[in-house]
Amino acid sequence: MKTVIMAGGKGTRIASVASDIPKPMIPVAGKPVLEHEIECLRGQGFTDLIITVSHLGQIITDYFGDGGKFGVHIEYFVEKEPLGNAGALLRLKEKLTEDFLLLNADAVFDIDFNRFVRAHRTHGGLATLFTHPNDHPYDSGLIVADQNGCVTKWLTKEDERKGYYRNRVNAGLHILSPKLLNQVLDTPKVDLDRQILKPLAGTGQMYVYDSPEYVRDMGTPERYAAVCRDFEEGKVQARNLKHKQKAIFLDRDGTINEYVGFLREIDDFRLIEGASEAIKRINQSGYLAIVVTNQPVIARGEVTVSQLNEIHNKMETLLGQDGAYVDAIYYCPHHPHKGYEGEIAELKFDCDCRKPKAGMLLRAAQDFNIDLSQSWMVGDGENDLLCGKNGGCQTAMIGEDPRADVCGKDLKDCIQKILG
Repeated sequence: MKTVIMAGGKGTRIASVASDIPKPMIPVAGKPVLEHEIECLRGQGFTDLIITVSHLGQIITDYFGDGGKFGVHIEYFVEKEPLGNAGALLRLKEKLTEDFLLLNADAVFDIDFNRFVRAHRTHGGLATLFTHPNDHPYDSGLIVADQNGCVTKWLTKEDERKGYYRNRVNAGLHILSPKLLNQVLDTPKVDLDRQILKPLAGTGQMYVYDSPEYVRDMGTPERYAAVCRDFEEGKVQARNLKHKQKAIFLDRDGTINEYVGFLREIDDFRLIEGASEAIKRINQSGYLAIVVTNQPVIARGEVTVSQLNEIHNKMETLLGQDGAYVDAIYYCPHHPHKGYEGEIAELKFDCDCRKPKAGMLLRAAQDFNIDLSQSWMVGDGENDLLCGKNGGCQTAMIGEDPRADVCGKDLKDCIQKILG
């Protein structure tokens, strides 16, 4: 599969770090960002590259040449006039005859590209977007998808956002079909998001690939400093799903949000003081933050799946406003006891995912290659503690329980004791 790397941006927001070299040549851990990208691709068999260059592009072409000394083959497309972030693609369509990877050259990442490609081929759409949560969703492009991962809506930064939203951000890594290039756009500059991808939302032809792997832009001096720290500490490489992950699993009610019995109304959802700070610490630690919650209100017919999703959207929105995020949410909709008015009969059975059983932990472990023995379960009830033990995790309890490995007065206290 060919890979197109867009390396033509000027990087005006990060000019204070390095104004005399193109943004993809800014060093991280002693190497240009673009070199780290090429090494990640080469190590997974992606060696046929096309790099688009413009601003100070000769610095890139002189450094990488034909790619031979880096173990890849590189062709270049030189933008003599600004074409927008996708204009070069339309000029390259004769070289792009099969599905191809499209990457930004100014992002720091280390992901399992073959896993990404398999997901794309499974869906069979015209485009697959690599998506993830981040700590600033309020100023990022957000992607809305259905339960099958099919994109239904694309919210750019300037679009109005009514209500609450899932923290699912377009990370700037794509797999595209060359069919998308068979269109005539009469603008001098072509915007990838707004003119090529966003129109696919709702057509059934574009999908998301949600992953907690490390992808972070370095568009500002602050973000550049953060990715340099993460690279030096090994966090970038460790998040590649080829490697075993570790997670802190979080109960929801009474752990993240105030306990109000069975939560049925979105207005009753309120974060517990300190919860955002605790989850932000998890995000910075290298652990995945994964919510696992029993939701028998679904089986009982008291809350619909769409209403539950909206409650979780509120949780993600509030956390995002505080610079925190969860990597995934798993819920059990089942309930073993029958006899409730309005109950959903097909959900009334003794399942393997309802805590204290470990089904949600096991599913997450499979999805994200998690080593449960290196992971934690944090909650406020016996079912949480037993779920963690049944899954082979270490356990932390809000309150006192001698069976737990750690006890604390709230989530923030527990995370402080886990992480030190």
